[in-house]
Amino acid sequence: MGSPIDGTAGLTGRRVADEELLDDESYLLANDPGEMLRATASAGAQVRESAAMAAETDLRALEDDGRPRAVVIAGIGTAGRTGDVLATVAGPRCPVPVIAHRSAGVPGWVGAADVVIAVSASGRSPEALGAADAAARRGARLVAVGPPDSELQGVAERARAPFIAVPRRAPARASLWALTVPVLLAARTLGLVKVNEADLAETAARLDADAERCRPGAESFVNPAKSLALGLAGSVPVVWGSSPLATVAARRFADTLAANARYPVIAGALGEAGRGRVGLLDGVFGGLAESNRDIFADPDEGDGDPTRLRVVLLRDGGLNPEDDADEPVAVEERRADAIQTLAERRGVRCDVVTAEGGSALERLASLVAVPDFASLYLALAHGLDPMAVPAVTEMKELSTPIAEGRP
Repeated sequence: MGSPIDGTAGLTGRRVADEELLDDESYLLANDPGEMLRATASAGAQVRESAAMAAETDLRALEDDGRPRAVVIAGIGTAGRTGDVLATVAGPRCPVPVIAHRSAGVPGWVGAADVVIAVSASGRSPEALGAADAAARRGARLVAVGPPDSELQGVAERARAPFIAVPRRAPARASLWALTVPVLLAARTLGLVKVNEADLAETAARLDADAERCRPGAESFVNPAKSLALGLAGSVPVVWGSSPLATVAARRFADTLAANARYPVIAGALGEAGRGRVGLLDGVFGGLAESNRDIFADPDEGDGDPTRLRVVLLRDGGLNPEDDADEPVAVEERRADAIQTLAERRGVRCDVVTAEGGSALERLASLVAVPDFASLYLALAHGLDPMAVPAVTEMKELSTPIAEGRP
């Protein structure tokens, strides 16, 4: 693996050959005041708690009205990612379109034949609130997912629509599973997915096991998340998923790397990469980086160590239960092998995370858990608080309308 970066030097620091920083548990905990490590470790508990809370919601009205024409999952950020998860778990044979919608309101075609699932970790995002309002006005069936006693719950109650409460256990970025489980269970009521209690239990157990492997007290040589973070330090990460399910995990990793570690990331599907983006391996951050190195540069000043790409390949060789042929998997596996070979030929390091588990949901969990922790360890290695993202706060302040009567 590569070297960590000097956390005392901040973002301008150079990489140093010293792994002590990430192996100092007291340092990690002291520099994580928002307890993002603890929140991320709660993923398994989120699955269990959300399933229990969803069971308390009466969703029979959804079932009684029959199969919808389409399902729209409305939300932004982590909430919006739940729509991608549902579409992937439902698979290509899902009987109706599943659409993740990340803008205000709902698509123009939405009407009484459709279902809108509005999702918000805070219960006050404009996208979810606007979608819930629009769905109610158009007579579409509405389901709202968010924290109890929130604005979103109020909209759902006024529309006499089901509201599924989620636990207030973690901040939005660390609440993927708290938000995803209610969406999946609502979709199950509609007959779109076959997620059962055993699938949820196995997924929770997988997340618990990965949290244990990635705990702050586990040293780098046995901690896959720390090892991944060390390899990514000082690089430009390129994260590719070998299948639709793995691509959702790749885009999730891009979300957390950007928000937690403030790293620029390229993420997407391996099939898309083979149509052009694989050319990055031949670029100035890939195969050309070494040939463009100044041989007269002073190595003590770090100028002879150019920024390089670092490929993270998320591999998923599993089949959805509805699939009856393994040819798509064979194609995906050949592409994944090809990417690893191409990267090796160009001197670009490649980390591989391989899915494990039987159900699609458990395999997704196995591809999300370690990268989630890696993004936190990379932030902490830089001396950054992964919870506090000043640019996000400023963006919200600058884009929020000034209250009436204020200067």
